[in-house]
Amino acid sequence: MSLKSLMAIAALAISIFCGPTFAAGVTGLPDFTPIVNAEGPAVVNISTSRIERQATSGVPDAFANDPFFEFFRRFAPPQMREREVGSLGSGFILSADGYVMTNAHVVSKAEKITVTLTDKREFPARLIGADERTDVALLKIDGTNLPVVKLGKSSSLQVGQWVLAIGSPFGLDNSVTSGIVSALGRQLPDDGYVPFIQTDAAVNPGNSGGPLFNMNGEVVGINSQILSRSGGFMGISLAIPIDVALDVAGQLKARGKVVRGRIGATLQPLNKALAQSFGLSRPDGVLVVKVDPNGPAAKGGLRVGDIITTLNRQPVTGSGDLPRAIGMAKPGTRFDLQVWRDKALHPLMLVSEELKETPESDDQPDNAPPARSGERNLTQLGLVISPLNAQQRQQLGIAFGVLVRAVNDVSARAGLVPGDVIVGIGSDPLTSVKQLENAIKGGKGSVALQVMREGSLLFVPVPLGGGN
Repeated sequence: MSLKSLMAIAALAISIFCGPTFAAGVTGLPDFTPIVNAEGPAVVNISTSRIERQATSGVPDAFANDPFFEFFRRFAPPQMREREVGSLGSGFILSADGYVMTNAHVVSKAEKITVTLTDKREFPARLIGADERTDVALLKIDGTNLPVVKLGKSSSLQVGQWVLAIGSPFGLDNSVTSGIVSALGRQLPDDGYVPFIQTDAAVNPGNSGGPLFNMNGEVVGINSQILSRSGGFMGISLAIPIDVALDVAGQLKARGKVVRGRIGATLQPLNKALAQSFGLSRPDGVLVVKVDPNGPAAKGGLRVGDIITTLNRQPVTGSGDLPRAIGMAKPGTRFDLQVWRDKALHPLMLVSEELKETPESDDQPDNAPPARSGERNLTQLGLVISPLNAQQRQQLGIAFGVLVRAVNDVSARAGLVPGDVIVGIGSDPLTSVKQLENAIKGGKGSVALQVMREGSLLFVPVPLGGGN
């Protein structure tokens, strides 16, 4: 038997009894020591405090068992009790003269901010600015020759790469954890501005605001939040890409706030059923559910029911792509769109305007059910409806609409609920019950209904034949 054959048999025996061998050049898990030694000193602990004032009865608690306690509790003048409330977080030093980056929620409502370095030096910090939409805040401490982090590019990250998190979980400063990039471009509900980096590096309360490093020792993200049922780490950590954070920090440093663009359109994610109801074979794009009549979208010709498929020749794949691209661009930027309308593609051009931060109103139209006169049973959709009266239409700001009174299992699974108000079919506004009945008779597969729910507009694809 040849030497080559003997070596092959030996290799096979080793693989059977000792397990698989590593490929050439693989020496095992990475050594994070150089990164920790070089970058750790620039990672800081951030503590905040504020005074909360709470009204009390004015009667000492020691008298709680006294028979006259309730009398005095009711009639004694109230007194204000003060208590100090504190929180802990993490951050990292951007410049040798003391600019520090952290999360906005770490310093929210803080009256006093203290930054502590690994060598135990403490510095009072002042807030330069905070942006709640991206959860980024910029602080300033008075120091010179401070240790600083190296900055990388989150755009160069790839799923599967090793990453390192340093921070102060539960106040345990300069704690180091590692993991890999689990996913890129994660979007959370009601968050259209941050394409989060998902990792499995252990992050816990107190890690917020700390840096996420790549294997070159460069900051590629800010550890921001976790997805958890227990309040502690469960394997899914989310970090703000450093590319996004640096853009925000630059604006905070320059003007103390972030200026964003808007086009004045509300969007809804597209699923397969919705896409098919609009004549699209695949759910590529986002659906326009509301257009500000005075905004850039309306001026550029965008309509309710349009499906935006591309932005500046780039495909739009998620509902967060458009708000992120438009919001992070300067107001006055031109955007070329392609929209799917009436089963054909149409080009549109919009110019964004500045997004004005205004407090949200809690006033919602009273959607009280009207009288049951005119009630109809739409068996093909599995719905019981009745038209709104003039007062209710005026209250909701619509020309016509019908109230959904009851749904069957099929229409309920499609997403309709009693109390919804149907105001349109596809991209067309609803003008009569007859129009709705004709659309059902002539439709195939499913019909996309424009539905008003709790003051918001959305599209719901309902299969035809829902009552069968």
